[in-house]
Amino acid sequence: MAEGRFDNPIVAALAGFLDLFRKQGLSDRLKDSDRIDGKTCLITGANSGLGFAIAVDLAKRGSHVIMACRRQIPEAGEKVKALSGSDKVEMMYLDLSKIDTIHDFCDTLKANKRIIDICILNAGVALPKSRKTNSGLEELFLVNYLSNVIMTSRLLKDGTIPNDTLNNNKQNKESRILFISSDSHQGSSYVDYDEFGKYLEYGVSKGMEYYSYYKLVANTYFTELSRRLNSKNNIDVAVHVICPGPVNTNIVKEAPWLLRKMLRGIFFVIFKSPESAAKAVVYMSISEDYAGITNEYLHMFNMKKMDPKVYEVDEGIKLWKETHKLWKQVDPDFVSLSVVD
Repeated sequence: MAEGRFDNPIVAALAGFLDLFRKQGLSDRLKDSDRIDGKTCLITGANSGLGFAIAVDLAKRGSHVIMACRRQIPEAGEKVKALSGSDKVEMMYLDLSKIDTIHDFCDTLKANKRIIDICILNAGVALPKSRKTNSGLEELFLVNYLSNVIMTSRLLKDGTIPNDTLNNNKQNKESRILFISSDSHQGSSYVDYDEFGKYLEYGVSKGMEYYSYYKLVANTYFTELSRRLNSKNNIDVAVHVICPGPVNTNIVKEAPWLLRKMLRGIFFVIFKSPESAAKAVVYMSISEDYAGITNEYLHMFNMKKMDPKVYEVDEGIKLWKETHKLWKQVDPDFVSLSVVD
């Protein structure tokens, strides 16, 4: 059975609070003067919370920002423009709980010959109970894991994220993919393939476990993706994972009323603001410290290792195969990545 690190949201929140007291060794590496003019950054779930703060920060630094969201279009984009002082901000509709919208989104980027230099996979959900999507998959699994696989696969195959492995269009561009994870993945179980992708009923406690468990699953997948795209002698597309630490966001908006009130109080009092938490993500996205390397994990502003299970090669290979097998079953527009199988 799949198991996560926490099954109690209050305990998880307090554990995150303790992280705030750890020394942030790299916090001085990001300067207000750091710029990324001429680069295009894609941020999923950018209409609120952490994603919104990342969008504002990157727009201030000269990036062309694409906010991929399912809500608050175009209002959130207008707010980013006002706060950043930049008009190089656009919003595109993307609902990661609906696979067809992922393909529509990627088709539009491809048709318009858009190039993404930095892809930040920020969107995620935390649910109090299971919810079935149109694909038959459970929403927490789809949004927090499989949809990120589908979207990055399309962007790489289409050449929207320049690369030589799948599209032969790198053109000396250094592209980065960042997956926003959580250090709560540490200690989660190995991937349970008997229930992998199956729709299972759950409540608040198991939902908490699945949240951290699916972060471990995703970390394992993106570690394997990094292996397949890159070698010791050649970085085609850098793939990194980051935990921004405990953030005061609206991710608990669907929790039961009393629990939601309690968690929002905790978040407000002891967690970092989205603007503060975004700094570490921006640093990993644009810093020359991460030029020419891949598969790094940043926990706030500290270098760290992910759970050891994430790095096991056999686990990565098996997850890759099972993930693409499942994807093919649920998506009539399955895009084969046989080039790197």
